[in-house]
Amino acid sequence: MKLAPTTLTADERALQSDVRSYLDDRLAPGTYPLGLGMAGDVDPEFSRDLGAQGWIGMALPTKYGGGGRTAVERQIVVEELLTRGAPVGYHWAADRQSGLSILHNGTEEQRQELLPGIARGELSFAIGMSEPDAGSDLASVRSRAVMRDGTWHVDGTKIWTSGASTATHLLCLFRTSEGRHDGLTQFIVPRETPGVVISPIPFIDGTRHFCEVAFDSVRLSDAARLGEVGAGWGQNTSELALERGGVDRWMSMMPILEHWARSEGVRDSVLAQVDLGRILARLWAYRGMSLSIARLVDSGHYPVVEAALVKEMATQFEQESLLLVRRHYGRTPSLTSHDPWEALLAQAILVGPSWTLRGGTTEILRSVISKGLVKR
Repeated sequence: MKLAPTTLTADERALQSDVRSYLDDRLAPGTYPLGLGMAGDVDPEFSRDLGAQGWIGMALPTKYGGGGRTAVERQIVVEELLTRGAPVGYHWAADRQSGLSILHNGTEEQRQELLPGIARGELSFAIGMSEPDAGSDLASVRSRAVMRDGTWHVDGTKIWTSGASTATHLLCLFRTSEGRHDGLTQFIVPRETPGVVISPIPFIDGTRHFCEVAFDSVRLSDAARLGEVGAGWGQNTSELALERGGVDRWMSMMPILEHWARSEGVRDSVLAQVDLGRILARLWAYRGMSLSIARLVDSGHYPVVEAALVKEMATQFEQESLLLVRRHYGRTPSLTSHDPWEALLAQAILVGPSWTLRGGTTEILRSVISKGLVKR
């Protein structure tokens, strides 16, 4: 496995400059709630504003309302958003993976119906993968879709479905036959479908972003199916390359790190400067790896193993950098502090342990990496 080194072109740097200028005006400090990376606040108005700039659905073809741009260009926009702790929660999953999955696996009717709304920032997707008894082991899902009299009958439960309570659609993986891998199929389920019951789960920091989604005698037409029957495992695997290898896997701490790096505590402490140097060196490496993965995606590859490698290392880095900042902070930060940066650090301390779980546990990722390397 080799990730080729790459840098931004002149046009890509110009895009970076444009995004920074826009966000300087649109997200002035103190005008929005700070977020931790991809767990930013849900703000449909901000998502629509980004869509109007052409910065959602950037990699979708122009015929479906997208920008016809590259994965690298999308990464540039995402880097700037996550650096500022922007409210990306409404459009995040649709922009990162659902839109591209519909483009590659959907029918023409699905593309025409859904992709323009995603690109405008109007449609929001939540990903229904994990289940109470099948977390990272997606091949063990039990929620079932059975075809009877021309209609799919769906029953089961999904859990840890981020953003389900505010999404317009759910992209779910259901068992359609007994085959471990070839018995799984994806379906697009509008959130308001009768029989879909969404229960937000209070998290340790007081947010209710995680959700349990119950499917109680849900009826879906075959038009809701995404891809061929039994193709869900391969489609999910391709999605995970987009989900695991991006900059969002090492940028949860970025707003805190930037604020801390400018603080007097770092300027006045040699030890803090040494730790900051270690953090910066690793950030530079992970950014290069994510950029290389984006180049692979643009060249038509599905770098599943490479993405798993980045995710395994980068989410552990996020937790380690949190520990360093917490140590130098010198006291226990308060979640209810009037200082938004202190409150954000307190939130990070509470939710940080989950960073190595979401998108696949460290153990599962190491299995994906080792098996992938053996095959190569």
